[in-house]
Amino acid sequence: MSLTAKHKIFETNVVVLLIGILLTVICGGLVEIVPLFTIKSTIEPVKGVRPYSPLELAGRNIYLREGCFLCHSQMIRPFKDEVERFGNYSLAAESMYDHPFQWGSKRTGPDLARIGGKYTNDWHVRHLTNPRDVVNESIMPGYPHLKATPLDYDDIAEHLKTLRLVGVPYTDEQIKDAKKDLEAQATNDADASGILAHYPKAALGRATNGDKITELDAVVAYLQVLGRMVDFATFNPELSAR
Repeated sequence: MSLTAKHKIFETNVVVLLIGILLTVICGGLVEIVPLFTIKSTIEPVKGVRPYSPLELAGRNIYLREGCFLCHSQMIRPFKDEVERFGNYSLAAESMYDHPFQWGSKRTGPDLARIGGKYTNDWHVRHLTNPRDVVNESIMPGYPHLKATPLDYDDIAEHLKTLRLVGVPYTDEQIKDAKKDLEAQATNDADASGILAHYPKAALGRATNGDKITELDAVVAYLQVLGRMVDFATFNPELSAR
C-alpha cells in the first residue's frame, strides 16, 4: 500500500481522523507540559524583586478595580525604541508575584513598568485627580474620588495569607505586621526601619493630606515601586540569581 493510500484512510474516515487529531494533540501537549514538572520554576529569580508591601498591594487592587490596565501596559519589549522611551526591558521576575500580571501591548497611555520614582508623590496626586493639570493633551479620565475615599485595609493580613497559598513568599511576621506596615509606610513621620526591613525600596510617606489613609495614597505607593526593585545600573542577567 502506497503512502498516499495510507493517508486516504484519514481523509475518508471521520473517526480515524478524529483519533489521529486527538493523539497528535496529546503528544504535543505532553511535550510542552512534562518539562515544566522537572524544574522548580520557569522564571529565573532576580536580585531585588520582592512581594508587594501591604500598601502597594492595596494600591494595585484599586489599580485593577479602576481598569487602569486597560490603557496602560507594564511590559517594555527588548527593542531599541522601547527601551529608549521607557527604560530597560521588562523581566519576567518583576511580575512573578503579580496575580494577574499586567503585561500586554495595549497602550492608550504610556507604559508604566518604569514609572516608579520618575515623578513625585504630589505629581501623581495632581495627575490622578485631574490629568490635564500636569499633561495638557491627556485624554485620561480623572479619579478625584480616590482622594476622598478612606482606604479599607482591615483584611489586609488575610489578603497576604491568601497570596501565600498561591506562592507569594510572605512570612508569618510580614502577615502579622501587615496592618502596622501599611500604616507605617503611609505615615510621613513613622519609624521606617520595620517597613524597610520587610520591603526594601518601599516609597514612604503619605501622598495626600488628611487624617486618614486614602485609596489615592495606596495607588501612588504602588506606582512608585514599579520598576524600582531591580537595580538596572548594575544588573547582570548571569549574576542576578547569585
